Amino acid sequence: METTAVRAPSPAYDIRIGRGLASGLEPLLDSAGIGRQRFVVSSTTVWRLHGERIGAGLSTRDEPVIVADGERFKNLQTVSRIYDALIRADADRGAVLVAVGGGVIGDMAGFAAATYLRGITLVHVPTTLLAQVDSAIGGKVGVNHPQGKNLIGAFHQPALVAVDPSLVDTLPRREFRAGLYEVVKYGMIADRALFDRVAANLTALFARQTFVLEPVIAACCRIKAAIVENDEREHGMRRILNFGHTAGHALEAVTKYRRFRHGEAVGYGMLAASELAVARGAMQSEDRDALARLVVQMGPLPPVGDLTAAQVVQAMRRDKKVLNGRLRFIVTPKIGEAAVLDDVSEKELTQALRKIGLR
Repeated sequence: METTAVRAPSPAYDIRIGRGLASGLEPLLDSAGIGRQRFVVSSTTVWRLHGERIGAGLSTRDEPVIVADGERFKNLQTVSRIYDALIRADADRGAVLVAVGGGVIGDMAGFAAATYLRGITLVHVPTTLLAQVDSAIGGKVGVNHPQGKNLIGAFHQPALVAVDPSLVDTLPRREFRAGLYEVVKYGMIADRALFDRVAANLTALFARQTFVLEPVIAACCRIKAAIVENDEREHGMRRILNFGHTAGHALEAVTKYRRFRHGEAVGYGMLAASELAVARGAMQSEDRDALARLVVQMGPLPPVGDLTAAQVVQAMRRDKKVLNGRLRFIVTPKIGEAAVLDDVSEKELTQALRKIGLR
């Protein structure tokens, strides 16, 4: 088992990484001093695949709370079902929500934990690659609004993140690939060696080979932990984690969260950000081309030719990264480094979006 500590200003916690962790959650939670009134939140698909294994290693007083999965269900109505279950069970301030699922489940369970009785304990057991390397770490929780992604949310750090890489063995190739785009993001913003490792080992990664996959997961967790420790609430450095997300979130919103997996939208967003940076002279074309080659090698992305740049730019105006009317946009001057721009024009955004295929 590998442990990465997150020493944020909020209560510190550990990310535990190891194959088989999901089969022995009870002693893991007990050793971390996590409360005994535990409630599992998951989805139908995840619980069908992993519920027997997780249930055998974690005793709970109540049945798991099963909610709908998918970005279009990540809303307050779904979170209300979690509240209802907690209230029926007389859950008090000592209750613990154990989120078993991907990023959507983690975000919704996390928001419920942040807001039920003004805050109860949260544990993440991420079951997708995207959640294991990104969304389960750092305390961002929330739900979508029809006008934009994650517009309703909070910061609520978990008490523990239990990453079992064997859980991603059941992921369809498309879902696994969606998580791999987030891995590429980490390489682009912070670690050239990680970017090169992904590019050189795509076949082994898609085969979920342990000797390649686990070090990649661990590297991403270390990067995110270091960033969160330095900037828990995204006042500065943490903004670089949004590389690819500004355009990506807008693409998800204009297609009503039905066309893209989150990572796929981020893939397009990284390409758009790189086109914008090259046009500005803020990135070498060779690094943009290396990113574009890797994205192509990873597999097909959903089409965007029917979408207009104007639609996506309008959605960006509602992005939560807009501050005082100015959009903070992340670029990578070179692979392994990131910078924040706050003077990006709509013309630049439009041109970049058209270069990646929008009308």
